[in-house]
Amino acid sequence: MNNINMIIEKWQKIASKYLVREKWATLRVDEVKLPDGVVKDDYYVLEYPNWVNAIALTEQGKILMVRQYRHAADIVSLEVPGGVMDGDEEPEFAIKRELLEETGYSFKTCKLVAKLYPNPATANNITFTYVLTGGKKTHEQHLDEHEILNVEEYTIDEVKQFIKANKIAQALHVAALHYGLAALED
Repeated sequence: MNNINMIIEKWQKIASKYLVREKWATLRVDEVKLPDGVVKDDYYVLEYPNWVNAIALTEQGKILMVRQYRHAADIVSLEVPGGVMDGDEEPEFAIKRELLEETGYSFKTCKLVAKLYPNPATANNITFTYVLTGGKKTHEQHLDEHEILNVEEYTIDEVKQFIKANKIAQALHVAALHYGLAALED
C-alpha cells in the first residue's frame, strides 16, 4: 500500500441553489469544481443550525441524562441534554440556557471539551460539547412546545456501562460522553 502524502485541496463553489429553506433545515444544491477540473453540478448540502451538548454533573457527581421520543428513528432515546443554538447565540450561553430549560439545573463550571461536525460530507453544522459541574436544581423545566422528556441521574460508572452495552443510540451523544468522561479524568 502506497502512503503518498498528497496535498488535499478544497473544492471551488461555482453556484448554489436553495431547494428547501425551513427553520430547522435547509437543503441546497451546489455546483462545484474539483481540484482535477471536473465540475459536479449536483452536490447536496444540508444546512442545520449549530447544536450544543452537555455532560452535566450535579453537586453529588451524578450525570444528568434525558429520555425522550425521537420520531425520525421511532425510538425512545437516552441522551445527554442539549439542543439547537438560537441565531447568533454563543455556544456557552446556549448550553446553559438549554440545561436550564430541559433540566432546571444551573452549574458552577462550564468548559468546552469538543467541537464536532455531525456529518461534514453532507451537513455544515457544528456541535459544541461542554462539561458542566456543580449542578443544582434551581428552576422548573421550561420545555419547548412539543418537547416531552424525563430528566434522569446516573453515576459515571452507570453511564460507562450504558455506552458499553450500546444503550445510547445518538452517535453525537456517545461522542460527547467519550470526550466529557476523558476530560473529567484529567
